[in-house]
Amino acid sequence: MRGEQPWKTNRARVLRANATLAETKLWSRLRNRNLGGFKFARQVPIENYFVDFVCREARLFIEVDGATHSSDEERAADAEREAALRRQGYEVMRVTNVDVRENIEGVLDGVLAMLEGRV
Repeated sequence: MRGEQPWKTNRARVLRANATLAETKLWSRLRNRNLGGFKFARQVPIENYFVDFVCREARLFIEVDGATHSSDEERAADAEREAALRRQGYEVMRVTNVDVRENIEGVLDGVLAMLEGRV
């Protein structure tokens, strides 16, 4: 449910202002319905989490992972988060910073395939 929650709005603004280079690069290709006409938002609060990018229409969120998603503890936290968001009807796509930097077209092809239900 959407409503006024100033702390979430402020946190989302901080996350957007401090985006990684990979997030900024991907956002430049997702914004303004640039990918297949699908609308994306970034750093959106869903439940108690903030997702990097979300297409509400397709119920898909994209997470751009850096080096901080490599330990067992971090992977367990990611799995818990994904499970909570899946219970809300969302699907997840995870990509790495390296994927975005070195193969943005491949990442976009994968996103579009998920959006169009080809995967």
